[in-house]
Amino acid sequence: MAKTNLSKYNNSWYRPGSKAKILLWYVLSRIFIDTSLPFPYGLKRSVLRLFGAKIGQRVVFKQRVLIKYPWYLEVGDETWIGENVWIDNLAPVTIGANCCLSQGSMLLTGNHNFNKSTFDLILKPIIIEDGGWIGARSTVCPGVIVGSHAVLSVGSVATKNLEPNVVYQGNPAINKSERQIN
Repeated sequence: MAKTNLSKYNNSWYRPGSKAKILLWYVLSRIFIDTSLPFPYGLKRSVLRLFGAKIGQRVVFKQRVLIKYPWYLEVGDETWIGENVWIDNLAPVTIGANCCLSQGSMLLTGNHNFNKSTFDLILKPIIIEDGGWIGARSTVCPGVIVGSHAVLSVGSVATKNLEPNVVYQGNPAINKSERQIN
């Protein structure tokens, strides 16, 4: 039976940006984005835009938000990104307008092929459509589309697409009820 051999791992094909750009982003993100200091949201949006993120109007970025590569990030108007959110966007992440990513939620665009001895890197984008809500400490896995106004409840894991206007819960997340907005 074959075994995992991480000495053969090779992701040299993956080039998300120049080393200088990645280093500069790392430093500035620690100062302005992934920090406990309450910098104004406008300043945070400007720093992200400087690095190629497409950020809508009045987007809120709370403290300690970790964004891997802002040049792979698009966020619509009036969206809230809560404390300790991790956007591990090795591939594009698109977040619509009026969305909420609650505290400690994670968007993960990368994974590994555990069926290959070389543990190859797999990348898939994430899309959160308008009005989507990702609950605190929830995880959205690679390739998932969160439908318009879908809810991923606290601590849940979305491994498959979430239908619009549905509340999901659990690991893996399952349809629990219809979302009714008054």
